Amino acid sequence: MTRLIVTGTDTGIGKTVFSAALAGALGAAYWKPIQSGLEDGADADTVVSLGVTRVLPEAYRLTQPLSPHRAAEIDGVTIDPDRLMPPATDGALVIEGAGGVLVPVTRDLLFADLFARWAAPVVLVSWTGLGTINHSLLSIEALRARGVPILGVAFVGDANDDNEATIAAIGRVKRLGRLPILDPLDAASLRAAFADQFRIEDFA
Repeated sequence: MTRLIVTGTDTGIGKTVFSAALAGALGAAYWKPIQSGLEDGADADTVVSLGVTRVLPEAYRLTQPLSPHRAAEIDGVTIDPDRLMPPATDGALVIEGAGGVLVPVTRDLLFADLFARWAAPVVLVSWTGLGTINHSLLSIEALRARGVPILGVAFVGDANDDNEATIAAIGRVKRLGRLPILDPLDAASLRAAFADQFRIEDFA
C-alpha cells in the first residue's frame, strides 16, 4: 500500500488543495489525523468538495484554529500518539499534516516526529513567493534530521523559476511541479491543473 504524507512550510499555503489533487490523481483515500478549527468547516470537507470520495475520519477534531497541542488543551482533550498511526486502507493513502513540519502535536511531540514514526515519504508543499527559500530549506533540514524520506517539493502559487530551482538545488530535493492558484477552484479545474503540472509517476 502506498502511503504519502503531505506537509508544508507553513499554514494556509495550499496543503489541503494539493492533498485533494494528489488523492484524486492516485485514486487514494485521504486522512487528516488532527483537525484543528471547525468554525469554517474541516479540511476533509474541502477535500470532498474537490472530488475525493474516500475520506477517513479524523482521530481528533478540535474546535480552535490553533496548533493541535494548544487546541487540545483548550478542549480538554489528551492526544494519544498511538491513535495517530495511519489506518489500514485498500489502495493508496494520502495523509495531511497540520501547519508546518515542526508544529507541536503535544507538548513533547512534533509532526516531524510523527512522520519519522510513520516512515512514509513526505511531499513538502511550498509557496513560491518571498520567504519560501528560507522556510523550505528549514523544513527540509528538520525532516532530514529525523530521517524522514522526502519525495520532493510541490510548489503552490505563481511561477517563480529561480525560487523553485534554488530550493531544489540547495535542498537536494526533487521539484515535483507547481500548482497554480485556480479561479474557479473546483474538482474539474484542480484535476486538469494537476495533470498539466505534475507527473503521476513521481508519486506512484
